[in-house]
Amino acid sequence: MIYLDYSATTPVNDEVLDTFVEVNKKFIGNPNSIHKLGVEAKKLIDASSKQISDILKLSNKEIIYTSGASEANNLAIKGICFKYLDRGKHIITTKLEHSSIIETLKYLEKLGYKIDYVKLDSNGLVDLVDLEKLITDDTILVSISSISSELGIRQPIDEIKEIIKKYPKTYFHSDMTQSFGKEIIDTEDIDLISFSSQKFYGLKGIGGLIKDKKIVIEPLIHGGKSTTIYRSGTPSPALIASTAKALRLAYDNLSEKQSKVKELNEYLVGELSKLDIYINSNEFPISNIVNISLKNIKSETMLHALENDEIYVSTKTACSNGDISDSVLTVTNDLERSKTSIRISISHLTSKEDIDKFLESFSNNLLKLSKLNKNM
Repeated sequence: MIYLDYSATTPVNDEVLDTFVEVNKKFIGNPNSIHKLGVEAKKLIDASSKQISDILKLSNKEIIYTSGASEANNLAIKGICFKYLDRGKHIITTKLEHSSIIETLKYLEKLGYKIDYVKLDSNGLVDLVDLEKLITDDTILVSISSISSELGIRQPIDEIKEIIKKYPKTYFHSDMTQSFGKEIIDTEDIDLISFSSQKFYGLKGIGGLIKDKKIVIEPLIHGGKSTTIYRSGTPSPALIASTAKALRLAYDNLSEKQSKVKELNEYLVGELSKLDIYINSNEFPISNIVNISLKNIKSETMLHALENDEIYVSTKTACSNGDISDSVLTVTNDLERSKTSIRISISHLTSKEDIDKFLESFSNNLLKLSKLNKNM
C-alpha cells in the first residue's frame, strides 16, 4: 500500500498508540472527580497540557480540548460572535477555508451576520490591502487559515496579524490544522487557533482550540466545567496525553523531516511536469501538498484507478462539500481544472520508492484513460 493522503489524516504513531492504551489502563478515574483516582487523572491532563503549551510556546493562552478541528472552528467563530453580540456582525474570511468554517459562516449569515471574502492574488495569497479596507467598526472576527488544506498555500499570517492588531475590537482566528507538526508556529497575537491531533500522527477524535486567556467566548456545549468552562463533558486523559506525545514526536528532528519532504516534493513535481496535466501548486504551498488537475479525465476515475494499485490520494479535502470552499476554482478560475483536481499529500514517512510507484501507476493510468476518452 502507498498512502499519499496525509493531509486528510495521518496514521497513528505506534508510540502514541502505546501511550493511549497505557493511560486508559492506568488512569481509570474521572478527571472531574475529587477522589484520588480523579485527581491523578486531572494531574496527567494538566501535565500534558503544559507539555503542549511548552512545545508551542503558548504564552497567556489556554487549550480547550474538542472532538477535532471542525468543532474547534465552530467554537471559535460562534463562541466569539455569540459572546460579543453588541460589538458587531461583520466577519472576514477567504474562499480557501475548510468547510467547517465556510458552513459555520453561512449559518451565521442567516442570523444577520455579514460575511466578506477578502481578495486573493493570482497565487492565492491574501490581498493585505483589501483585508485592511474590509475591516470596519462592525468587524468582530477575521478567520484565515495558515495553510489551505487543498492547495497547501501558506498565508502571510505574520503580516495579517499585524494588520488586525490595529483594530482592538476585531479578533483573529486561524485554523492551523495543516501547520501543526509540519512547521514552527508563532502563536503570538493570534487570538484563537484550531488544531486536530489526527493531522500529526495522533488519534482521531481529539483536537483543540487554543484561546487567549483574556478572551471570553460562549460555549457550544453547556453543562459544567471540564478542563475549562468553555467545553463541557468528561475529558479523556488518554486522548489528551497521546496528543501531547504525538505533538512532541512530530516536532522531533523537524528540520530533517522538512528537508526530506522538500526533496520528495521537488522530485515529484519535476516528474509530473513531464506529463500532460496541470500542476496547480505554485511556489507558495508547503512541500507536503501537491495539487494537480487532469485533462478531460474525472478525478474520481483516476482516484479509483490508482486505488486498484493500492495507491491512495484524494480528489478534494476529505470534509469538503464541493460548495464555495473550492480552492482550485478560486485560485485558477477554471471550472474544468477544479472538477479534475487531485491532491497528493506526502510525509517524512513517504519514500522515493513510493513516489516512483505512484508515478508509474499514474502515468500508465493517465495514458489508458486518455485513450479511452479519445475513443468515446
